[in-house]
Amino acid sequence: MRIPIAALIGLILTAFYFLMAIFAPLLAPYGMAEVVGGVWEPSSDAHLLGTDNIGRDLLSRMIYGGRTTIFIATAATILSFTTGSVLGFIAAVLGGWADQVLSRFVDLLMSIPTLIFALVVLSVMPVTVPVLILVMGLLDSTRVYRLARAVAVDIEVMDFVEAARLRGEGYRWIIFREILPNALSPLVAEMGLRFIFMVLFVSTLSFLGLGVQPPQADWGGIVKENADGIVYGIGAALYPAVAIATLAISVNLVADWVLNRTTSLKGGRG
Repeated sequence: MRIPIAALIGLILTAFYFLMAIFAPLLAPYGMAEVVGGVWEPSSDAHLLGTDNIGRDLLSRMIYGGRTTIFIATAATILSFTTGSVLGFIAAVLGGWADQVLSRFVDLLMSIPTLIFALVVLSVMPVTVPVLILVMGLLDSTRVYRLARAVAVDIEVMDFVEAARLRGEGYRWIIFREILPNALSPLVAEMGLRFIFMVLFVSTLSFLGLGVQPPQADWGGIVKENADGIVYGIGAALYPAVAIATLAISVNLVADWVLNRTTSLKGGRG
């Protein structure tokens, strides 16, 4: 199988970031919150990226921050797609009042800007990693619901779905054996985009002070901690910004490749 250069670059970068997140304790030269030098020291043999605003090793903070960012984004994306896809498929298959109730509720949630909604919720709740995952995943599931329902509505009228109904198959069979396999292509492509959104979302929340709380590290929080250094020509805040950008681009390249290799609609099981 020949992999396009763009997709190969995306796979390598994505694998690099995920492996870095998995093996963070082995790769980081210092502890996540360990003060090992002066404030904003330049790059050296002891500190390859220098130190941050209170003297912690920036490379170690970046590695642990990547682990936190990727874990939260991945978990929130899984929650978002599990919830949104299942509810979207159910709404499409059941139709009628069930579809109307679910769709109007989703429309209500989507009418409120996601970031503002998250800020309001997190301002009255303890900001922990599980709470962040739950809030981000449930808020973003509305977008997945709309896509899953739209795709399922088109598939639900296909002949192979009607044949399954005539055989007496139940809703579970129709959703998971007929609709889901044929909806995977757009959902997989959308999953890459939603993962990128989650990375940006948690980074934005941390930058605003309602995301990952110190001394834990994530890329958005590292940008916030070192933003004042830019005024003095210190680029400590740029490293996490570059990491966020390259991760977003690499995942997008992989998602595009996966979408191109799959068909938008496959034949269902007869």
